[in-house]
Amino acid sequence: MRNLKLIIEYDGTNYHGWQRQDRHTTIQGILEEKIGILTRETVTVIGSGRTDSGVHALCQVAHVKTNTEADCGMFRYALNAILPQDIVIKDVADAPLSFHARFDVTSKEYRYQIWNDPVPTALCRRYFWHIAKPLDVERMAAGAGFLIGTHDFRSFCGAGSKVKDYVRTVRHITVAKEGREKIIISMASDGFMRHMVRNIVGTLVDVGKGKRIPQDVEVIREAQERKEAGMTAPAQGLFLVNVCYGE
Repeated sequence: MRNLKLIIEYDGTNYHGWQRQDRHTTIQGILEEKIGILTRETVTVIGSGRTDSGVHALCQVAHVKTNTEADCGMFRYALNAILPQDIVIKDVADAPLSFHARFDVTSKEYRYQIWNDPVPTALCRRYFWHIAKPLDVERMAAGAGFLIGTHDFRSFCGAGSKVKDYVRTVRHITVAKEGREKIIISMASDGFMRHMVRNIVGTLVDVGKGKRIPQDVEVIREAQERKEAGMTAPAQGLFLVNVCYGE
């Protein structure tokens, strides 16, 4: 038995998220189907975490236990040959049998992309949230500063989440302008709850529009009530950028 560690990139536009579902096409479901074809086994692919419908990944990490004797490089080549073009295996490596892609995670990094211009983009529409009204990036960055550190992030947790502990440590969060139209929000934490990044982004956009002041972000955080925060930002602007293990 081997434990293969997979590094996966995908465009989530055409998928109902990561997690396997009976009636919908998902990233996990496709991977298990195609790996099963190669290994002639029924396999379970465990990801570092779930991404929602429409969310993308540059560096999702997963593991799969298999009896295949294939070389890792050849296994990657063969798997990419039968996967749809919007899912790519960037790397395959042998990992210890004890390695768990989800439970061993120490931190993750996400990026959210906003197209801030009166004119929308046709080519990038799948990867940005278009906001026509000008956003004040400096105000958004000031508001984001109130989220750094260890806090109860209940106000930014999506409805229906079954987590028992809402405390997370946000290691960094930045809001930066790239070129004329793009605003990039990046954040890293020891863990993220359902819709947490998208709810934070929706709140910071309210700050950028002048609907809230930066200090309101701290008030919202301390309220521990989802209704106090902003809207849930659309899925297509969100990317899982990196997953870390160990220090």
